[in-house]
Amino acid sequence: MSEQTPQQTEAAHEPDAVHTPEVKNSAQVPETVGVYGGGRMGAGIAHAFATAGSRVIIIENTDETVAAAKERVDASIEKSKSKGLEVKGSVEVVRDPTLLDQALLVVEAVPEIVELKQEILAAIAKHAPAASIATNTSALSIDELAAGLPRPQALIGLHFFNPVPVSDLVEVVVGTHTRPELVDVAKSWVEGLGKTAITVKDSPGFASSRLGVALALEAVRMVEEGVASAEDIDNAMTLGYRHPAGPLKTTDIVGLDIRLGIAEHLEAELGPRFAPPQLLKDKVAAGELGRKSGQGFYTW
Repeated sequence: MSEQTPQQTEAAHEPDAVHTPEVKNSAQVPETVGVYGGGRMGAGIAHAFATAGSRVIIIENTDETVAAAKERVDASIEKSKSKGLEVKGSVEVVRDPTLLDQALLVVEAVPEIVELKQEILAAIAKHAPAASIATNTSALSIDELAAGLPRPQALIGLHFFNPVPVSDLVEVVVGTHTRPELVDVAKSWVEGLGKTAITVKDSPGFASSRLGVALALEAVRMVEEGVASAEDIDNAMTLGYRHPAGPLKTTDIVGLDIRLGIAEHLEAELGPRFAPPQLLKDKVAAGELGRKSGQGFYTW
């Protein structure tokens, strides 16, 4: 058993406790943060908290994924340092989930599969029984993910954006059972990361995914119908509406498979207006997933 802070020891006897780190101001990150999953998003979340001063523990399942996550984090941190940015904290990648009992906050950052996320959240609840828990889902229901957890009130959504270290926004998603005090604490953590929080209630696609996917799907339909090229559609939004990137380039960056999965989820929840175009399905089936595969609506 790892040594616990006084706050953790007290909270272990008070299941409904919400952890507020001992800070002199509200804009402060937890001293120790766990991240379950060291993929692109998990590594970015770890980097962001480490930059702000946290000791971050990433949990992975195999020696190979531990090595890959460590390489990913190290490369991201070195890129920041090369730009003169200070990383005040540290990141370690391990296979031992019992180390999560040292964390005040544990962030789940695994793929958007309900059953997988529920499995990982249950593991976090087991190994970090006194921690606040955040899920990095971009569209899945917080209430559904909280089902079966011993402390559903300790779960909140923290939807980070890719690439995490340089993104400015985090969606704080509030479930039916999420404690109000945790919402305030989570917003202070986001502020401590130097980012801006928006607060949304648990609903399909939240705010960002719902709006982003709606725009992207219409852009894909326009390509499918031959209205204009991907470049011209994106230029209409970047030059005409001052979007930093067009909806199709953003889809490439997010991943066409991710966008397709969210669209299918929103179609099931909200109806046919979110039905994915056949062109999107065909590209995913062909392995054209965007930047990560080298080909999407653009060649990378």
